[in-house]
Formats: sequence, C-alpha cells, structure tokens
Amino acid sequence: MSGQTIFDKLWDRHVIMGEEGHTQLLYVDEQHIHEVTSPQAFQGLRDAGRKLRRPDLTFATYDHNVPTKDIFTIRDVISKNQMDALARNVKDFGVEVCDHGSEKARNRPYDWS
Repeated sequence: MSGQTIFDKLWDRHVIMGEEGHTQLLYVDEQHIHEVTSPQAFQGLRDAGRKLRRPDLTFATYDHNVPTKDIFTIRDVISKNQMDALARNVKDFGVEVCDHGSEKARNRPYDWS
C-alpha cells in the first residue's frame, strides 16, 4: 500500500465487492459525525420514524464550531444552535459523544498506517 493517500488506504480496507473504477460496496465499521451536517440526518430519521441502526458504531464530536480560544464559550448564535442540536441528537439516539476538553477528545486512537 505504499504511495497511497490516507483516503486510498481506508477505501481499500473497506471494499466488500466491486472493481476499481466501478461502483463498489463498502463496509463502514465506524461512523464519525459532527455538529454541522448531522442535524439533517437525525431529522430525516425522526421524520421516517426510524432509529439509528448502529449507535454503538457511531462517534460524535464537536468539530467545526469550536472556538480556538475559550472552547466553552460559544458566542456565535448559529454555532451554538448547531452544537446544542448535536447534544440533543446524541442523547436521543444513544450515540457516544466526545465533549469539549474531555479525555475522549485527547485520547481517541486513530490508525492511519
């Protein structure tokens, strides 16, 4: 796998079937979500009366709206609303969340080899 991008390495490890250059089926063994695009997905689940299929394989973190200074004071109203929505959604759907400044935030293991 040398000379491949991180994307290529991850993609190759998760292909179940299909040929390169054609449609491929991937197995996603962990889903990472954040506060910006997840509210729409959670609302879609609510509207359809569905549960999250594998909350145990979903990991949420506050990402795009966290200030670089004083991470606990969110002054921007839109940012605060998005972060509050994520907090409600992870609680409602049983998803593990990495809160601001938590041990989880500092010690989340990643393997990019």
